[in-house]
Amino acid sequence: MFDHLGFAVSDLPRSREFYQRALAPLGYGLVMSLDKEQTGGYEGHAFGPPDQPVFWIGTGAGVSSGLHVALRARSREQVDAFHAAAIAAGGRDNGAPGLRPHYGPDYYGAFALDPDGNNIEAVCRASGD
Repeated sequence: MFDHLGFAVSDLPRSREFYQRALAPLGYGLVMSLDKEQTGGYEGHAFGPPDQPVFWIGTGAGVSSGLHVALRARSREQVDAFHAAAIAAGGRDNGAPGLRPHYGPDYYGAFALDPDGNNIEAVCRASGD
């Protein structure tokens, strides 16, 4: 299992703002930031639960587009809130909240494209009963 993931973005301040707003309903906040002086050239921001930098965005040569990242939500309401927040933060709808039974009987997900076109998903696998 992975410890964290990261990818390059084309506009770091814009993407930081997007992810701060879009991930907040999932309980993810800005955990840490690194600058060029600390790393020798890389600048980045990490999001996650408190003290857990698990989701990184940053500068780099290979800006991602078309990447798919699915983040776990604790409830269907969190999935709904993620989708609304991502759209309000400037993301583009890539799949409204709803059941996706082809992935599993209780798979409830929503998709938004970030400023670079990456497909960010929130998913809850808990029963809606």
